[in-house]
Amino acid sequence: MGPSESPTGHPENQEGRRKRLARRPRRRRCLLKGCEQCFHPRQAYQRYCSEHCREAAGKWSRWKAQQRYRETTSGKEKRNGQSRRYRERVRRREPPEPEAVSEVARVITKEDFFRAWLRPAGLLPEIRAAAAKSLATLLFAGVPARHGARLGAGAALAAGARLNPDILIQRLRWPYIQPV
Repeated sequence: MGPSESPTGHPENQEGRRKRLARRPRRRRCLLKGCEQCFHPRQAYQRYCSEHCREAAGKWSRWKAQQRYRETTSGKEKRNGQSRRYRERVRRREPPEPEAVSEVARVITKEDFFRAWLRPAGLLPEIRAAAAKSLATLLFAGVPARHGARLGAGAALAAGARLNPDILIQRLRWPYIQPV
């Protein structure tokens, strides 16, 4: 017998059927300890949620394999040999030569070196009195209140006193320098 006139695999007979989509694997947890977040795997055997987790798991796996190897007798012998060679290298090292100083060292004498740059203590109360505004007022002066805040939200900051920089500069000047 030959083939039938209308086989079932013929495209004309398949019009009513839908093509079955490839089934996606269901959500699973990342196997990296500490991450364990849920994700949709792109491949059936995907175990980790991201490239970062996959690399971290590989790094841990290599470390664990190294620990297992070092517990064996051959691993212990190899590690002891590495330590012995390192100790020999340290013993053979030459001590570093002391560096020659090409410049003369600069010495600060115990005299009143910084005294000329210090302000007299009598000026400090005047500075504090001149700057009557708080630091918060100066910093948040141009910042608007957040969206949805009531109308008087920014009123808690001092708004009355104005900071005059010219007065402050005059009071900070050296006592024996006359303003020009």
